[in-house]
Amino acid sequence: MNQQEQNEQEFAFIKEKIKDKPINKKRFLIRVGYHFLCAVIFGAVACFVFVWLKPYIEDWLYPEEKSAISIPKDDFPKEEEKPEEEAEEPPKEPENQTVVVQEELEIEDYQSLQNKLYAIGKQANKSVVTVTGVTSGMDWFNTPYENENRASGIVIGNNGQELLILTEKKVITDVQAISITFIDDTVVSASLKKYDGNTGIAVISVPLETIPEGTMNQVETACLGNSYTINQGSTVLAIGSPLGTNYSILCGTITSSKNEVSTIDRNYTIFTTDIVGSASGSGVLINLKGEIVGLVLQDYSSSSDRNTITALSVSELKQVIEDLSNGRDIPYVGLRLSTVTDEIAEEYKIPKGVYIKSVELDSPAMAAGLQEADVITMINGEEITTVEQYNQKIYTLNPEDNVSITIKRQSGEEYVDFECAAVIGILK
Repeated sequence: MNQQEQNEQEFAFIKEKIKDKPINKKRFLIRVGYHFLCAVIFGAVACFVFVWLKPYIEDWLYPEEKSAISIPKDDFPKEEEKPEEEAEEPPKEPENQTVVVQEELEIEDYQSLQNKLYAIGKQANKSVVTVTGVTSGMDWFNTPYENENRASGIVIGNNGQELLILTEKKVITDVQAISITFIDDTVVSASLKKYDGNTGIAVISVPLETIPEGTMNQVETACLGNSYTINQGSTVLAIGSPLGTNYSILCGTITSSKNEVSTIDRNYTIFTTDIVGSASGSGVLINLKGEIVGLVLQDYSSSSDRNTITALSVSELKQVIEDLSNGRDIPYVGLRLSTVTDEIAEEYKIPKGVYIKSVELDSPAMAAGLQEADVITMINGEEITTVEQYNQKIYTLNPEDNVSITIKRQSGEEYVDFECAAVIGILK
């Protein structure tokens, strides 16, 4: 064997033809199916995530603004003075006098009148809900328990995203959950929006998407009326839970409409009635048009009136209710006040202005150095002569705003001007 043949034999493997591995069709189909399945799963997950995140992305990119709640305010009616000559003129007798024959009312007529009154209350009850505050805890034996506080609430507005309900703060103080029961017994969860630490009223909200359509069709928004037209002897109805049972309807009469109750930074007109109620009762007073004219707040009743319904004038609370509905904090200084009228100024030798009856502990007023018996004469350089003017000026401010309060303080036999700087706060 020559050298050339030997080399060809040693390197014969180089000339071997390498064949392609035959395709395994079964494995190929399995692999294609696997990738297709992964693509389907990925697409489904991506679609689900997109649909789930879409409302949040839209809210982030295009936030929907809540419409502000606006409540028309009432002007205190002014008495029209008659000309002197007209007052002195004797009344003219009618030329054609009509004789009115009074018919004696029968029992059926009285019942018919009662039915009409209760029909007004039943219609107004469509805006009444039951507010429940749930508190849970452990007793001494490590047994869990739940307490429920209940009171009536009134539907006062709808801002397009929430249903707004007016109630008392004490019912939902330090609770773990708040629920609303509508007139058709539908129960939904709610949350506190804002409250006024002075009067104790609160606004809670319920998302509209949690309320069934059938329930919304039965609910009506209450109408806040003009309580300045309420006088002694006016007929009113108490709805809510004046006796502790919700959706009650009681009829009665206003026995007093001129009394005032002094609260922190503001004075309110208080209505007393001859309607029997509970010391823990809640609800509202409505007039014969079904409009709310008073908020039943038994905490403001005197010890002798605990068994009858007492309410605050709703016209004087409209601004507070509107601000709470729109999520605004109520400005707080911490004074109890009264107006120094011309008669009081002359009799007691006190300067005209707003008399400070007391200063709340740890309040912005106390921190500013205001004292009992001081007389406020100016706020931020503007003259103040009545509590109403003080209220209007303070109410235009926001928490953390600085306010300059000019006072007159007695020093010996004369009054000396002082200027105090206060920071508006929030009453908890």
